[in-house]
Amino acid sequence: MDPQRAERPRSDRSTDTRGRVRSLSRILVNMALDGAAAGAAAPIARYLADPGGGLIHPLWFIASGVITLLVGGVPFRMPLQYWRFSGVGDLFGIAGGAAVSAALFALLFHLTGFALPSVTFPVILAMTLLILLGGLRIGYRLSQAKRVRLSASAMQPVLLVGADTSADLFLSALRRDRASTLRILGLLAQGGHQRGRRIQGHRILGTVREAGAVLDRLIADGRTPAALVVTEPEFRGEALGALIETAESRGIAVRRAPNPTMLAPADRVELRPVALEDLLNRQQVPLDRDGMARLVRGRRVLVTGAGGSIGAELARQVASLGPAQLVLLDHGEFALWQIDIELAESAPGVPRAAVLADTRDAGRMNAVFAAQRPELVFHAAALKHVPMVELNPCEGLLTNIVGTRQVADAAERAGASAMVLISTDKAVNPSSLMGASKRAAEMYGQALDIDARRAGTGMRCVTVRFGNVLGSNGSVVPLFSRQLARGGPLTVTHPEMRRYFMTVPEAVGLVLQASVLGVASEQAPVQLRDGGIFVLDMGSPVKIVDLARQMIRLAGLRPDQDVAIRFTGLRPGEKLAEELFHGREPPVPTRHPGLLMATPRTADRAAVAVAIGGIEAACRDGDAARAIRLLAGLVPEFAHNPEGSEDLAKVNSSLERAAP
Repeated sequence: MDPQRAERPRSDRSTDTRGRVRSLSRILVNMALDGAAAGAAAPIARYLADPGGGLIHPLWFIASGVITLLVGGVPFRMPLQYWRFSGVGDLFGIAGGAAVSAALFALLFHLTGFALPSVTFPVILAMTLLILLGGLRIGYRLSQAKRVRLSASAMQPVLLVGADTSADLFLSALRRDRASTLRILGLLAQGGHQRGRRIQGHRILGTVREAGAVLDRLIADGRTPAALVVTEPEFRGEALGALIETAESRGIAVRRAPNPTMLAPADRVELRPVALEDLLNRQQVPLDRDGMARLVRGRRVLVTGAGGSIGAELARQVASLGPAQLVLLDHGEFALWQIDIELAESAPGVPRAAVLADTRDAGRMNAVFAAQRPELVFHAAALKHVPMVELNPCEGLLTNIVGTRQVADAAERAGASAMVLISTDKAVNPSSLMGASKRAAEMYGQALDIDARRAGTGMRCVTVRFGNVLGSNGSVVPLFSRQLARGGPLTVTHPEMRRYFMTVPEAVGLVLQASVLGVASEQAPVQLRDGGIFVLDMGSPVKIVDLARQMIRLAGLRPDQDVAIRFTGLRPGEKLAEELFHGREPPVPTRHPGLLMATPRTADRAAVAVAIGGIEAACRDGDAARAIRLLAGLVPEFAHNPEGSEDLAKVNSSLERAAP
């Protein structure tokens, strides 16, 4: 006896036995029904070929049934067909079996001396077999597809957006889901050439651009759709936003169909909300996964700020690339515990260490780096919330500036080959302490990297700058979600406030891509020798008030009617629009799409270190004013806005102008 089989639980073996019995029973039933239908086909074909031919010999029934079962069962495997999911391929098999069976039947009767009723009899028999055998399957499938009749109020009329393969797959999945309550009113195509055609019997009523007119006609006819269902996965961006606005103005929700390629035959068809990321219209940038694997695989990697949004995603993606060890460093106990537990489940084979430490503590940093000896460091630890740093300036400067210097110096002493510094668009022409502190951190990283590249040895320091990420800790999206859950209002600082956005996984993927280009000397852009900084291509900035309105619409509500939007004025340190490049800093393309190079002003490492030392001394003495003066001397483009917007009356008066 197979020992593995013997070790299996008795319940599993009994379940397998029952499954095999059911499968065999289904095959035997198929054979019985096919045999009966094939037996009836011969006399029917005999009558059609020669209606006045007299009595039919019983051998006709037996021969037709036996021949069809043998021919259909061996080469064409008709008894193994799953009738509920019969399709065109099954009908082709039946047609082949019918044709061969009819030919063999005619040959057998010719050899045994029986006269055929006519020369066309084999063709008529083949057609009869096809109709009877195929009809059995089609009839069974139709009977299974017939849903339980529901009252008109229980059915949900929907209009599909998309008239291509995705729509066809969705309709097929919907037909298999007998519990679905969706009733298709029609489809909207993306191209005008499809208007008037049908997909699985459902008419294409117009194009996406004509959605408003189509909806008005349906409403006038008393067939108002409960929702528009987007079946095309690539339909996103401005076109999707315009469709949501058109539907919302008529009180109609917009939902997404599940990915048709992920639906198994037995899956329920469940609609899902449109994701906010779908409205950004960001195209997926191909990444050099092989290059990332070469950078990370077999190396000891340390991530600071591992409990934050960016740090945690860095840890996830690095863990998937096979490091020799992954060190998670954060000063927040709960956040560090969360990512450590997550990786224990998702990447149990990756050796890791969870280190509770503060990057501002030089002694602790030196001890950690000396013990762990990381070869690659990702420095994501920072205080990033602009108003919070304005309220706690010394804490922000110590973390963002001094902490960066401590990590870089400790990594260099420990023999790390490269450090990747995560920066922000707020470092460009900063108006906040947070932005200015990140610019100072950039300057220290630039100076360190210039020295190493010119010497040809030492630790590389690659700086990557990007804007806001959707759903990160402290970002506007979770805030809007909480406010929506309470019924509003949604608070926006100013009608003209604009920000750059991308998703956390996309940002981290591009950070890793920049690391590959920055660390590999044969691929490194020449601008790095002069202090170049990688900048992620963030696309076009998004107005925050438009983002708020879209989130309200995605919740099935109407902006300024169901949920109000209230303007609160700029907070301390904020400015209306962020920048990715300085005014005299033209973007330089790299060999990889999605990555640009900036060449900001640089300074000598020793001079930057002296300035940082002064800032640290002032902060540790609690002298915030002196620390800010020293920061302004290090970052001359720093135009501090500590008060935010005082003229709230002017801001609120723009509410009517900004409202649709």
